[in-house]
Formats: sequence, C-alpha cells, structure tokens
Amino acid sequence: MAGRTHTVTNQPPPLADYDLFGADRALTAAVERHLDPELLDEAHGDLAALGRASGSAQLQEWAVQANENPPRLRTHDRHGHRVDEVDFHPAWHRLLGKGVAAGLTAAWARPGGHVRRAAAFLVWTQVEAGNLCPLSMTHAAVPALRTDPDLAAEWEPRLTSMVYDRELRPARLKAGALFGMGMTEKQGGSDVRANTTAARPLAEEGTYELTGHKWFCSAPMSDGFLVLAQAPDGLTCFLVPRVLEDGSRNVFLIQRLKDKLGNRSNASSEVEFDGTWTRRVGEEGHGVRTIIDMVAATRLDCVLGSAGLMRQAVAQAVHHCTYREAFGAKLVDKPLMRNVLADLALESEAATTLALRLAAACDDGGEQEQALLRIAVPAAKYWVTKRCTPVAVEAAECLGGNGYVEESGLPRLVRESPLNSIWEGAGNVQALDVLRALQREPQALGAYLQEVGQARGADHRLDGAIKDLLTELADLDGIEGRARRLTERLALVLQGSLLVRFAPPEVADAFCASRLGGDGGAAFGTLPHTLDLASVVERARPVS
Repeated sequence: MAGRTHTVTNQPPPLADYDLFGADRALTAAVERHLDPELLDEAHGDLAALGRASGSAQLQEWAVQANENPPRLRTHDRHGHRVDEVDFHPAWHRLLGKGVAAGLTAAWARPGGHVRRAAAFLVWTQVEAGNLCPLSMTHAAVPALRTDPDLAAEWEPRLTSMVYDRELRPARLKAGALFGMGMTEKQGGSDVRANTTAARPLAEEGTYELTGHKWFCSAPMSDGFLVLAQAPDGLTCFLVPRVLEDGSRNVFLIQRLKDKLGNRSNASSEVEFDGTWTRRVGEEGHGVRTIIDMVAATRLDCVLGSAGLMRQAVAQAVHHCTYREAFGAKLVDKPLMRNVLADLALESEAATTLALRLAAACDDGGEQEQALLRIAVPAAKYWVTKRCTPVAVEAAECLGGNGYVEESGLPRLVRESPLNSIWEGAGNVQALDVLRALQREPQALGAYLQEVGQARGADHRLDGAIKDLLTELADLDGIEGRARRLTERLALVLQGSLLVRFAPPEVADAFCASRLGGDGGAAFGTLPHTLDLASVVERARPVS
C-alpha cells in the first residue's frame, strides 16, 4: 500500500493508444498531396489501421521486449553441426510479421506504392526501428533483381509478398521471403571496389563459387543476399541463397554479430564465404551499376527512418510539455519552451515533407523525376539523417531527467538516431555523390532547379537562398572541400521550397526565417520570438 507521500502528480499520461498516422498532420497532408484521389480511401484506411496498431500499448511493449532481448548467434547445434542461425525474441518476429503485412516490402507491386510505403515506413519506425533493416533490404533488392528477368520472376513475387515466412527453406516453398545485403569489407568500407571476395565461375551458366568475407552483412537470417565480389571481368553483383534448391544450407558462416550503439534488436553480422554457391545478377564487371538502384532505395529509407525518429521524438516532447506544469503554467505555454518545441517541430515537418516528395518521385518514374532523385536523395540522406541526433537529444532534454530514463523511450531514440547517417554511405560519401551528379549529369541540376523554382517569388528569404546557391554552384574552386556545405544548402533550399508551397504559412515563415534567412541560432529554441510559434507547436501535437 502506497504511503500518503507517494501520490503521483504533475506527470503526463502515457502517449499510447493513439493513431500515429492520423496524429501526424504533416504526414497525412503529404499522403493526400502525392497520391491519386482514387487511391486515397484505401491508402488512408490501411495507414490509419497501421497508425492505430503502432500507437497501441501492446506494440510498444513488444518493441521494448525486442530491444531488451537482442538476437543471439548460434553457430552449432547440440550435436556439433554448423548451423549458423540467429535466434530472436518472439516480439521481434511479431513486429517483423506486422511490418511485412503492412506492405513495407510491397511498394513495387501496387499503384502509388512508394508513397504508401513511405508513409507506413515513417509510422513503423516510431514503434521499433530495428526490424526495418530487413524490410528495407527486401524492398530495395527488387530493382537490382530486375536486371535479370529470370531472377526477378523467381524472387520478386516472394519479396513483395505481404506474408512473413520465417522458416529457412528453399524459396520455391515459401509464400514470402526477405533479403539482406553484403557489400562492405574490412579493408575497403565504403570503397567497395577494394573488395577482395572472389567469384569463381562454375560449369552451369551464371553460377559461381564465392570465397571471402563481408565485414557488414545486414539481416543474416534472410532468405537471400545481394553481395559484391570480384569475378574474372571485375566487380560483379551476386545473389546468395541461404538455402539451396535441394533443401541443404548454403555455406554462409556467421562469424559474429556486431555489438552496436543502437538498433539492438536487429542482427548485423560478419560472414565468411568458403565455396558458397551463388548466381550472378547482371553482367560481370557491372556490379556497382547493377546494385546502384538498391543503394538509392536504401538511402531513401534512411531519410524516412530519420524522419520517423524525429517525429516520435517531437511527439513525445510536445506531449510531455502539454501536461507538465512548472512555475505556475504548462510547459508548452512557456515562451522559451514553446520556442524549443516549435524549432524541433520545424525540423520534423521539413524532413517528412521532403521524404514523401522523394517517394512520390519514385512512383512517377519519369525522366525528370529520376533526374531530381539523383541529386535530392544523397542531399536529403546527408542532411536529414544528420539532423536526427540533435533533434532526439533536445527532445529528451524537454522531458528533463525523465528523458534520460530508459522507460521514457527517449534513450532508445537517441541511440538509434546516428544510425541512418552512418549506414548506406556516411556523410562524405553522400556529399561526394552529390558532386558527381552535378559534374556528370547536368539534367539532375536542371531538375532540381526546376523543382525549387516552383516556389520562387513566394518568400524573399527563399529567393535569396536560391540566388546564393547558384552563385556557389558557379564557383568550382575547392569544390570537394566545400561539398558538405553545398549539399547542406541544396537540402535546405529544397526543404524550404516545399514548405513554402505546401505547409501552413506559420511553418514556412519560421523555416525560411531561421534556416534560410539567418535569423536563428546554432541551438534549438533560437527562433525569432515574433513568429507564430504556438501554431507551429499545436500542429506538431500528437492528437488524432
């Protein structure tokens, strides 16, 4: 029995049992903007169902369980046979199954699939980000496999299936399959052309034997993996099935699981190939060209994942401050706290708006939209993922000491927040990729300028930022050393142009003033006090 001194007061109720999709005004508006009207009713129904499930106390508990019980490597069975299996907590399988059933691998199989999936991905990130790795790899493998019609016919229906089949068995016996990826090696990292894994041709056309290692192999319990290896004619893409056609296990030796800062529920591994059977994907020597669309898809998922983490951090912070009182008033009504929350909300909405615009470009598939993606994806991946960590940390600070306690959920967001900036090419890789697009593909810059130009004349600070950007693009001296600065400006101008066109005036005004007009500080909570910050915060409040 609690004593009289243990009465709990001035604590916010749990943020649970609400619709994560419906409560996100920026996200719902983006879906309505980018989906054809005839698809909206079905998409809204699916996303609302996912949003309600994602906001439930039950799924939040599964997320905690999956993270408190990380995967364990089991190299041998009790008889001493090599099995190379990874054991997961049941909560992991429940979450992964729901992610598959929600269509997070099915974008290629339905109209408007990329926008619908992007919205679902952003919502699902807020539940538990670890299980998104196999979902992302599986989704992204489809364009690479399409370079080989026979492989695509065999695998694509299983990869885009909405059935989660966790058993390891031949693909022909499965209703659904998941894919992983292994490109980096310890001596090369992002420089995949330094890979030393060797592929020796076998008698059957298109089949090879692999020998080598992968320093990072994502989702090692998947049904298949796309890997890069050196064939006789150069770096080539290969498909490594986990189980061979006769039901025997392929040689896939898991050496260890990585002990990571965050993403604890997900298994990332080091693997060895020693006479591993594989099939070639694409032409010999064209490995990077074959896998480049997969990389672009996973990079967009990094943007979506960071946008989702930011949204959940901001939702938690605004929710807490809406109920918590200090010095005679609700925290949300205190001018300085309102400034902090509004600043965080701007970052979250800008990330969401940009991410859904890129997903819409994927659905469009036209030449102009593909050219835009060539610059916009690496620029967004660079900037949005880098903003995630400071947003998560500042949101935790809004909760005070409560935000430093594991039960609040904020520490898990903070640990997860750097991941998307590091994975799939860290910051310098993205900035240099932007430079390559600018130098080699003039149509990409043309598509970018046409996109941001649609907002010209609507805000003088945006107009000035576009002019300054053009001046910077005209100066090629020391361009590599300025690549990060240039990439940041490209991303901010694109975000600003989208918010000016589509966001409420108070949001666009605050973003342009602080991010483009120089009227903001280096820390959150330094917005001009004359802005309509209360409306910005209210828009971010998680209520359906």
